[in-house]
Amino acid sequence: MLQLYKSTQEDSVLARCFQAYEKNKSIVLETGKGHSYDKLVIATGARPIIPAISGLTTATNVFTMRTAEDSNAIRAAVASNERTRVVVIGGGYIGLETAASLKKLGADVTVLEREERILARVTAPEMSTFFQMLHTENGVDVLANKNVISIETKADLNEIICSDNTRYKADIIIVGVGINVNMELAEEAGLRIENGIRVAATAQTNDNDIYAIGDCTYHHNPHYDRFVRLESVQNAVDQAKVAAANICEKVTTYDSLPWFWSDQYDVKLQMVGLSQGYDQTVTRKEVGAGNSLSTWYFKGNTLLAVDAVNNAKAYVYGTKFIKGGQKLNKSKLADPTTEFKPINLLAE
Repeated sequence: MLQLYKSTQEDSVLARCFQAYEKNKSIVLETGKGHSYDKLVIATGARPIIPAISGLTTATNVFTMRTAEDSNAIRAAVASNERTRVVVIGGGYIGLETAASLKKLGADVTVLEREERILARVTAPEMSTFFQMLHTENGVDVLANKNVISIETKADLNEIICSDNTRYKADIIIVGVGINVNMELAEEAGLRIENGIRVAATAQTNDNDIYAIGDCTYHHNPHYDRFVRLESVQNAVDQAKVAAANICEKVTTYDSLPWFWSDQYDVKLQMVGLSQGYDQTVTRKEVGAGNSLSTWYFKGNTLLAVDAVNNAKAYVYGTKFIKGGQKLNKSKLADPTTEFKPINLLAE
């Protein structure tokens, strides 16, 4: 029989009791109820980072975007204001997706990003420029080089102050600056911690009877021959399948090529692969196809990743090329007059 127990970073009693009882393979919940196990799966995920901004904890209508409850609370807050000014702190995918959704609900939205461009840590400058223009065209103010240092709140109105002395009024504040892994339980249980809970290709930890899956894990990706931690729904699903198979004594190893997506306005961004370490990009803009383009990330002649905007073909072809290790003709790839077929893109 499969039993599921929900745990958070606040389950200190569970963590201590798990550590105390690990030798006889038992866990104890905060309620005092105990459970024994033959195999255990840790899927504690992650929690939003709350930055050390003066006045943030006493500001009104401050939200993160991590759960369905967060989404419902933000929607209710917007609905309760006739004219809502929203400031999103953080110009990553979570911040931009939230900004697009709130703009559709009628809010006035400003995004503040402390780096020199939005999406700076996850994509190439070409993609940053595209999404900057997309949000600007839809009436969202996206501002880079804006380091928020404090918030002043008077009569339920927040005023956000940046290090360059600019100020922005907000009825609602959304914080989207990243996550912290929930690994306290695993750490107190004596599991190996390295940028998350380190797991083998079987999803096992250094304790063979304990598995870990999802955002909280640090695992080896065979396509890139390095350890990574992925914040991705699909990765959690893939690792869950691997863990379940091995628990059922069907030896299975993780062999997934990472992929992600982001929906903003009428744009669907599909991403495949990991672009870290690239030294060249090729951007292809499809002729007569509106907002349809793709950016291809290379290290030397090796294709690492593809970002495809409203371009399912680029996503599919990119996946095929990365898995197959084929070398591409970059000149033909960049030329929109070259018919977009795999046979036309391969290097001779």
